[in-house]
Amino acid sequence: MMKRILKKIFPKTGFAIAPTRVRLTLPKPSTLHNLRILHISDLHIDTKTPIEDIEALVRCINATPCDIAVCTGDIIDAEVDKIEHKLLMLRHIQKPLYCISGNHDLVYGYEKLCKILRRCNVTILDNRYLIVRHKHNDFVLWGLSDRFSRFFHIQRNEDTLVRQIRNISLPKICIAHQPKDYKYSILTHSALFLCGHTHGGQIFPFHLLVRLFQPFLRGIYYKKGVTVYVNSGLGAWGIKYRFLSRAEIALIEVDARKP
Repeated sequence: MMKRILKKIFPKTGFAIAPTRVRLTLPKPSTLHNLRILHISDLHIDTKTPIEDIEALVRCINATPCDIAVCTGDIIDAEVDKIEHKLLMLRHIQKPLYCISGNHDLVYGYEKLCKILRRCNVTILDNRYLIVRHKHNDFVLWGLSDRFSRFFHIQRNEDTLVRQIRNISLPKICIAHQPKDYKYSILTHSALFLCGHTHGGQIFPFHLLVRLFQPFLRGIYYKKGVTVYVNSGLGAWGIKYRFLSRAEIALIEVDARKP
């Protein structure tokens, strides 16, 4: 009993964790029914990240039965040149992996990171969309770069992107870094919005501070026809420590009545 309590208060850190199954219900019938998405976020790979952690993450992604994998930002927490050998390990991922940038990715070298990710066959969805095939049906997967993009001379052009996507009749899934961007899912009539950034609070009582700046902390929310999932992330920022906040890899299973 005491061990269970201590594990909850002082959760295991590192990337070597098992995926948590998350069933997300869509409010409307959709061909996204039974779509499986492996959702990771906030890796914060830096010079101190053990190689074993990245190897464990790659094995987890490859071994998990999913249709696609997404990463909702903050892949790095150090200059790309210093961790290039670690990032290149992502080339061993055998599942389709889509990602968008987080604020730390912008700070530590967005262009260099993008070059590395392309070498690893990772699809970058910053401020664009793709049509993805799932069980003989198509859906739109689209993404936004981090909200701080404008400070790094990256144009999000949200209004143009929203107009383009809103007029597509297919089901839509949006990935972004910060929970605040969920409003663009509402404007585009997207069914799902996946994000990270909050670390689930990381260290209690910073949960309370996060809620001053973000509409959601972690887990599942339903807003104006959009199903929202906020991933608590794998890594940590600043102090490499969590208190009353678990790291996670989420295996999302979409539950939707067929149209």
